[in-house]
Amino acid sequence: MEAEPALSVVRCGGGACAGGGTAARPGAGGRRWLLRGRRRRVMALLLCLGLTAALARGCLHCHGNFSEKFSFYRHHVNLKSWWVGDIPVSGSLLTDWSQDTMKELHLAIPAEITREKLGQVANAVYQKMDRLYQGKMYFPGYFPSELRAIFREQVHLIQNAIIESRIDCQRHCGIFQYETISCINCTDSHVVCFGYNCESSAQWETAVQGLLLYIGTTEAPVSSQPGITKLHMSRAPTPGQPDPGSCF
Repeated sequence: MEAEPALSVVRCGGGACAGGGTAARPGAGGRRWLLRGRRRRVMALLLCLGLTAALARGCLHCHGNFSEKFSFYRHHVNLKSWWVGDIPVSGSLLTDWSQDTMKELHLAIPAEITREKLGQVANAVYQKMDRLYQGKMYFPGYFPSELRAIFREQVHLIQNAIIESRIDCQRHCGIFQYETISCINCTDSHVVCFGYNCESSAQWETAVQGLLLYIGTTEAPVSSQPGITKLHMSRAPTPGQPDPGSCF
């Protein structure tokens, strides 16, 4: 009885494959398997990128009338310019409005806005857009230029609204919390900050006790509370002299 030939081991990529002889290249089946694997990886990457883009919605997108308003703006853009080249440019500006807003905010703090301020920004933008759409057809280049101007003003309004809410923290004494909406995914959120506007030693004592209690009971680790852990109580201002302070 003849002995079966021993299987030789050859390297395929980083692994080992059983096979006879000196196979240096994968066969047709191996190539198909590699192609399928690459396709799966590419699809997974595209899905991940798509989900990331979908989450970046922009603050104005969180307003209840956004979809209705911008749907109208997109569907009537072809009636606003004599020049056909303005139509795709304007349509692209309107379609990418939310995503471009998030790119242009450039905030060092989380993009979280109160519902009241979001409503104020949205109403200001809608008024300008409605006024622009009330006009007849414009000469070439005018309509997309006006859209860009409204977009830039909207970005500034959102930036100011978010920063003003953080600054308002200084008007309180001790831990303060206010309700917000996350511009990333339009979910309800809240901001917690420490206000320095304490006018007496008793108020400062209460504020510090509240701060220590918050640090001891919050679920987040102290190291993740930069606005709190950087406080130096030995440098606290004298009563009646509010410190510029910081919020987180």
